[in-house]
Amino acid sequence: MAGQSSEGAVASSSERMPLLAGKQPSESDESKGSIKKAAKFMAENAVVICITLLTIALVVILCTFFVFPTKKPPTKTSVCLTAACVHASSEILYNLSPDYKSLDPCTNFEELVCGGWDDRHDLRPDQGDAFTGTIMSENSQMLLRHILEAPYPNESKHSSFSPAQLVQTLSSVDEQNFDKLRDAYNACMDEDAIKKVGIKPLRDLLIQVARLYPTEARHDNDLYETILFLTEHGVSSLVEFGVGADDKDPDTVVVSVQPPYRIGLPAKNYYTDDDVLKKYQDALTQTIDKFHPDNKNNKEFSKEVIELEKKLAAASPDSEDRDDVTQYYNPMTLKEADGLAPQIHLAELIGKLEPTKVQTKGLIVSSPSYMSNLTSILSASSRGTLQTYFTWKAIQAYASYVEADEIKPYTRFANDLQGKDPDSTPERWRTCVGHADEGLGWILSRFFVEKAFSEKAKIFGDTIVTDIKDQFIEKLKVTTWMDKSVIDLAIEKVHKIVQKIGYPTKSPNIMDPPSLRSYYKSVEVNASSFFQNAVSINRFDVKNEWAALSYQTDRDAWGMTVPTVNAYYNPPGNEIVFPAGIMQFPVFDVNAPQYLSYGAFGSVSGHELSHAFDSTGRHYDQNGNYTDWWTTDTVAAFKERAECFVDQYSHFTVPGPNDEPLHVNGRLTLGENIADAGGITAAFAAWKKRAAETPNEDLPGLEHFTQEQLFFVGYAGWWCGKTRKEAAIDRIYSDPHAPKWARILGTMANSRDFKNSFQCKEREPVCEIW
Repeated sequence: MAGQSSEGAVASSSERMPLLAGKQPSESDESKGSIKKAAKFMAENAVVICITLLTIALVVILCTFFVFPTKKPPTKTSVCLTAACVHASSEILYNLSPDYKSLDPCTNFEELVCGGWDDRHDLRPDQGDAFTGTIMSENSQMLLRHILEAPYPNESKHSSFSPAQLVQTLSSVDEQNFDKLRDAYNACMDEDAIKKVGIKPLRDLLIQVARLYPTEARHDNDLYETILFLTEHGVSSLVEFGVGADDKDPDTVVVSVQPPYRIGLPAKNYYTDDDVLKKYQDALTQTIDKFHPDNKNNKEFSKEVIELEKKLAAASPDSEDRDDVTQYYNPMTLKEADGLAPQIHLAELIGKLEPTKVQTKGLIVSSPSYMSNLTSILSASSRGTLQTYFTWKAIQAYASYVEADEIKPYTRFANDLQGKDPDSTPERWRTCVGHADEGLGWILSRFFVEKAFSEKAKIFGDTIVTDIKDQFIEKLKVTTWMDKSVIDLAIEKVHKIVQKIGYPTKSPNIMDPPSLRSYYKSVEVNASSFFQNAVSINRFDVKNEWAALSYQTDRDAWGMTVPTVNAYYNPPGNEIVFPAGIMQFPVFDVNAPQYLSYGAFGSVSGHELSHAFDSTGRHYDQNGNYTDWWTTDTVAAFKERAECFVDQYSHFTVPGPNDEPLHVNGRLTLGENIADAGGITAAFAAWKKRAAETPNEDLPGLEHFTQEQLFFVGYAGWWCGKTRKEAAIDRIYSDPHAPKWARILGTMANSRDFKNSFQCKEREPVCEIW
């Protein structure tokens, strides 16, 4: 029973035994005489005594049934003692606060579940934050390291697509793919070679930038040619391009142009912080001095670059608006868009980037006001300032591919902004596993799945997601604030949601070696040239993205590689995607009691599904079209309920600059907060239905909690984490997710099931939509 200590459990069972154990005292002679007298009395009054006893028994029975209602004895469930259950139990106990039995879960659930995690996990000098998902990622990284540092696993028989199961021709191609992957990894690991070449490859790149945009004007195309060169190398500067499904016609691929997500600093808010700007300018000046020591104007140009970035940031949309489809979906003809900022020759840029046989006629301009302001900003900027800005953007983009003292002013500043040790760097193998995933991620995914995933896990994941879809439909059926016509379409939308679990089998099929070889055929990898590998991969990524214009939207493509510990909902595709990386212990375990997997992975699944009906997803119909399919009354009711979430989360704070409270942006985080609340509700209902059919076993050592309570412990354990002050500030500025501790407290406050499970005094959720 919840709240009962283990000592209490022992006392209850001991009450069935006599109060005092051992032999009772002997009867005396005096007592024997009394017994004889009593026997004589009973013989003479037997009838009277029997009637009296029967009367007393009847009264007791009647009182039991009518005065004290019958209580069904608690159903006893077996305790699971398998290795998986002991592992799961020890993980929970390890993370719980030492005072978990005395803490009030209704007011302090984050501390109750995560107090031990916080005590036992220290951030490394190179970390700004970490949580359970970070540990899962690092476990996957370690596995990938072992894969990359071992020979091709030609004897592996883990599954039907393992190397030993492939026919000879496929095995040969598979090994070639593996060699390409390992060459890229080894080139990254060769620090001696990387240090020996120093900044030369990056300097060569910067020389090309300077030639394309000299401080003395050559011709009107200087700006366009420089932006084109940087874009082809994966560097966003004044504008950023995207190629993807048209929100209003999701089978059609369209070009979009928007302000860069990162002007220079990680978030727009930093440009109003004088202390940060001073440090940033110092880092910029020192770095540029290292690359151009003979330029006496570096300090002045660096100062002007800061002013340029401030203007660009001021012209950019706020964080909560840039991903709002009602704000960014502005279709224009190419001629109209070109006229907004004629200096950058937008039509020519797109003409050079698109495939040869494609001719773009229209595009989406996410911020017409930014494009218009860009004209005046560029007119007020000197060529020296713009050249320095372009140089700086290239340095920022390629700094991680260089090991040299010349870039340390920048890396020290970037670390300091996240609260890390300024001189810290991750272990080299971690960096190189990350680069391998970024560059040849689908080949890496193939060997990750072969080693760490199973068909049984895929089936279980599909089952959880399907169960949650069913429960979300049941929730829609009894929703009172939506009009019936909207509910019917919403139910149809849930039915049509595509669920992608584990890994892709198309675009590319990671189980098919020739498919992977074809996908990466244009990527050149040299085992002795790390920087050039990075250039080749970045150029490939850009060409591959733009190549999509030649076809209809590829609905089989995935937006995350398989080892990624994350998940997503894609509105135009009306799809939810769960890579195998997130389907790992402790979030997901086929062999542990299901309340743990439903509590953690199930809530993640419900979260992603809920995105289909959050502040963004509600704008897309059952086929992924951006359209007004909700009635006016339903929209008004939704907005009223959504405003509750905005207000609730805006009251959460972290220590900000100068240690003044910095409030969570309730509007920026709205979609995620709605999804957290809706996700856990659907997941709990899905688990309860499944458990009614197949009861779960208890976990050893956790008698303090009911299974219902452990469902929520499993959910909250996913969000246990630590964040440095500076990293927390950065996330408040730009992250659409609330701080992890707030995701626990806010979600529990909005969960009726949680409050009922822990018998909280206040049972109604603070905010509720789904």
